[in-house]
Amino acid sequence: MTPKELAALLDRLIADWENEVVEFKTASNQFSADKTGQYVSAMANEANLRGQAFAWLVHGIDDSRQVAGTTYLSTEQQRQSLKHHVQQSIDQGLTIREIYEVQYHGKRVVLLEIPAAPNGIPISWKGDYRARAGESLAPLSLDKLDEIRRQTINTDWTAVVVEDATIAHLDPSAIARARQGFAERYASRVPAESIAAWDDATFLAKSRLTRDGGITRAALLLLGASTSTHLLNPNPAQMTWKLVGQEEAYEHFHPPFLLNATALAGRIRNVQIRLKSPNELIYREISKYDERSILEALYNCIAHQDYAKHARIIVTEYVDKLVFESVGNFYDGTPDDYRLDDRTPRGYRNPFLVEAMHELHLIDQMGYGIHRMVQDQVRRFLPLPDYDLTHPDEVRLTIPGAVIDDAYSQLLMLRTDLPLEDVLALDRVQKKLPVTNEAKGRLRSAKLIEGRGRSVHVNADIAAITGGKADYIRTRAQDDAHFARLVIDYLTQYGSASRKEIDELLGKYLPEVLDSKQQRSKVTNLLSRMRTDGTIRNAGTKQKPRWELV
Repeated sequence: MTPKELAALLDRLIADWENEVVEFKTASNQFSADKTGQYVSAMANEANLRGQAFAWLVHGIDDSRQVAGTTYLSTEQQRQSLKHHVQQSIDQGLTIREIYEVQYHGKRVVLLEIPAAPNGIPISWKGDYRARAGESLAPLSLDKLDEIRRQTINTDWTAVVVEDATIAHLDPSAIARARQGFAERYASRVPAESIAAWDDATFLAKSRLTRDGGITRAALLLLGASTSTHLLNPNPAQMTWKLVGQEEAYEHFHPPFLLNATALAGRIRNVQIRLKSPNELIYREISKYDERSILEALYNCIAHQDYAKHARIIVTEYVDKLVFESVGNFYDGTPDDYRLDDRTPRGYRNPFLVEAMHELHLIDQMGYGIHRMVQDQVRRFLPLPDYDLTHPDEVRLTIPGAVIDDAYSQLLMLRTDLPLEDVLALDRVQKKLPVTNEAKGRLRSAKLIEGRGRSVHVNADIAAITGGKADYIRTRAQDDAHFARLVIDYLTQYGSASRKEIDELLGKYLPEVLDSKQQRSKVTNLLSRMRTDGTIRNAGTKQKPRWELV
């Protein structure tokens, strides 16, 4: 929003004053992050109930409607830290959509834009569902809780209670695995021994798999015994793996999907492939597919399938790619909206199933899955995932398992500092897909592409990219594995390290072709990958990280 639009918005909000979706705080220089989280929970729920897209928490306006001004959240780091803090403790992963600052009547005012809770999914803060009673915070009443959950009960196939189903129709091994996922999800809040002490009925209720004690279709899909599929008729409740090529094979997988998604992933021939490093005599070996991406794709198919269409999920393995097919159109927005991690879904086709899978630590509810799959492919120097929405009422996801253009893969090895926007554009170039003129101009100025019109291609001339072969040999990036080894050795020796200490450790080894900002970005990406891989963890805060070995 522009400053003019923000000022106009403030005029309207102050004129109407506080209500369930608008709150003003003086907050001249500080405000509790935990209190902010409570307001996010309460106002997201209230915005949902009132059909509003957003709610507003405004700092710098006092109770008499006078502009007091504030220095709160004055840096980008503080704003991002608050967003992260809220996201970590909002049980559904929702966070502040945007934090605006504007000069209003000569003083600084800060506005927090809070998205409404998705249809059918109430928002809780550290386990407590919050609401507003006039201008005050209050627990979310059972009436309001039920009203939100009923928004999709009548249209959500997965939320229906199966009258003849009992706990005896569920697979004990699947329930045990579900408890493990739930314990991981709530490791910092609920003692594992408490979860283990719950009986099955209590656990199923707390993990959102039952309704008033009744076994739902969602519970049967995720945890149902293989002999209980008749309870889901006429839905086939089936995932099919097909091998296509010189060898052909197939296998059907029934519930419990919680266990059999892993079993299906295990059928995929995930061999090692070799990639030629630029200007080096060695090869890099990587797995054909990232295991996390395979499961992410499968879980997304399970979570978002249109089960009312009574169709199976199909995974087809070709010699150079995997294709995941599920019925139902892409529910909210387009895949491109989620690649850069800049969109949060407003709703889901199967909110009951999505919430249960989130409780079992299988998926998130904020649309990060597509972004993670993109990052996994970038990290492994392979073409990016593609979504095909051209088939009526069907989504097809392709994950490449082979190089399309050697120049693209070698460029990713050489330039690990590239912004994701540029990698997305380069991927479209190598696949001969349309690229915006703005992106072409940016890539061309960086000497990452060459050619004109339809002959545009990724630049294969490393010397041109790096400014000369001699300079390249002197400044080329060392293998990320080497940097990771240095970090591991340091943490083994000293126990932990701040970001400053890691920057000092790696600084003398980073390529001179990168400026200081690019070098910092490279270290950030390295630490992020090591954290994602489970090698290191942040024992400090986002603002003041303290890295240690897992």
